[in-house]
Order: sequence, then C-alpha cells, then structure tokens
Amino acid sequence: MRTHLYRIIGVDLTAIDGLNALSVQKFISHTGVTLESFPTDKNLISWLSLCPNNDISGGKVLYSWTRKSKSAAAQALRVGAMSLGNSNSALGAYFRRMKAREGAATAITATAAKMGRIIYAMIKRKEEYRDIGADYYDKKFKEKYVKNLKRRASYMGYTLVPKEEVSQKEKLCHQKVSR
Repeated sequence: MRTHLYRIIGVDLTAIDGLNALSVQKFISHTGVTLESFPTDKNLISWLSLCPNNDISGGKVLYSWTRKSKSAAAQALRVGAMSLGNSNSALGAYFRRMKAREGAATAITATAAKMGRIIYAMIKRKEEYRDIGADYYDKKFKEKYVKNLKRRASYMGYTLVPKEEVSQKEKLCHQKVSR
C-alpha cells in the first residue's frame, strides 16, 4: 500500500514518524491528493480543527479552545501524534516538550497540527521528509532558550555568564587567596 500511495501522491508520507500507510490513506481520502482546496497550511489546519478557536472581545482573548471535530483525517493525525511519546525523533521531542508544558491533550493537538503542516509542505513542494532527530531538536531549542535568556537579562541590566567560565574564575580566586 505504501508504494501505491507514493505513486499517487509523489512523496512518501509514511516517512513522517507516527504515520503509517493506513493513516496516510485516511488523511488523503478526506483531504484530497493535491490539497488544492487549501490555499495555505493554515487553512488545512483550521479545516481539521487542530488550531485554537479564540473568543476575542475588545482585542482581548476571552476564551481559547480547540473546536471539536469528527474528521477522520484529524483523528488519524491525533493517533499518530499520540504514538510519538517515546520516539527518538524531532516530532517526538516536540511532543514531549509540549506535554511537559501544556499537558497531554494540548500536546497531541499541537503535534497533530505540526504533522499536518509537514504533510502540506511535502505534498505542495514534492519534497521528501528529513527527520533532524531529537538531539538536534533539543540542542536548537536550548540555544534559542539561552539566547532569549541573555536578551532578557541584558534588558534588565544583567549579563549571563556560562557556568564553566564562573568555575574557572572561582578556581583562580581560590588560588590567589591560598597563596
């Protein structure tokens, strides 16, 4: 079935972690092979009800929730997202980070939406999926986190110094004092 899907779609969507041939078939049967009815990936995610639905009044968000959906395509993505809990992939690392921050239900929805965006890009650009791995994803996330911490510290008039530099300075100070 995987080879037939590849022949029909032009890319291997089963290369995405969490998706198998049956879930790809279910997704494609509900959305179409070319996704021509969705001008952007945001339209697709909204149609799948995987994005927040905000009640805004006076420029302030009063309530935010995800609309209920009986779409089999959205359900296939959610099941695929649930299976990424122990995956050693970038999507698995994203799922675990979101689960720790927001909870399991929100993490499943966010990861399913991310998978939908990846599928949209693969089909529209006819590009194969490359998994960067959990280690690379975590490294990039930590770099971004430290960069934001440094920016916030400098805004408040402080300078962040890595722990290695501090320990080397402490050793030098202790050597001078002991003499």
